[in-house]
Amino acid sequence: MYREWASGIPGVIAWVSTPDPAGPAGNTVLPDGCMDLIWHEDGLLVAGPDTRAQFSDLAARRKLAAVRFAPGLGPVFLGVDASELRDRRVSLDQIWSPRRVRDIVAAVEDDPVFGLVHAARRDLDEAPRSPLSGLAHAFASGMTVADAATAAGWSERTLRRRAHQAFGYGPKTLSRVLRFRRAVERARAGEDPARVAAECGYSDQSHLAREVRALSGSTLGDLVRPRSGP
Repeated sequence: MYREWASGIPGVIAWVSTPDPAGPAGNTVLPDGCMDLIWHEDGLLVAGPDTRAQFSDLAARRKLAAVRFAPGLGPVFLGVDASELRDRRVSLDQIWSPRRVRDIVAAVEDDPVFGLVHAARRDLDEAPRSPLSGLAHAFASGMTVADAATAAGWSERTLRRRAHQAFGYGPKTLSRVLRFRRAVERARAGEDPARVAAECGYSDQSHLAREVRALSGSTLGDLVRPRSGP
């Protein structure tokens, strides 16, 4: 069973997942531009930003607790370029020093969710924020690379380079991923696919269907069915 809620930190969602003995052997994780720090009984795992759907059986085998960082925020907390973690799942000890890992392991020992949220709040309060964190919303609404570069005071080349550092991929890919997520959420809310396609910026319903297939490996109909994971 999966549940998520606002952590109280802007751009950070807390979530937990508990194995269901009668549930599926795994679930498909859809790309969303986010990064997650996930606790499980054997350690801490970082899920990087995805460019495609990924199958995971982790939640089917053990209890998970995690914090999810909005696009551009994960690298601020982790101190590593998002491009280094694109489409990857790596142990936190491959990123942080042993001492820093021990500190967060101790913090999550009694209450994993509270410990992760506390660590995120402490480190994010102390870290400078990138202008790209706010630009993710602009990309989601279709802002062009040229306009985004102007808003940030950078050249387009600098924007693309920094986007790879912050998001794991360029602004066009981020826009595509965020539009896909917005379309899936609206379809799951019961909206007609034709309306979803038109209002999310797809040329037509067939275009939406192709993008859904390309990013998820499934049809929109499959994705709107009830799910048990993120």
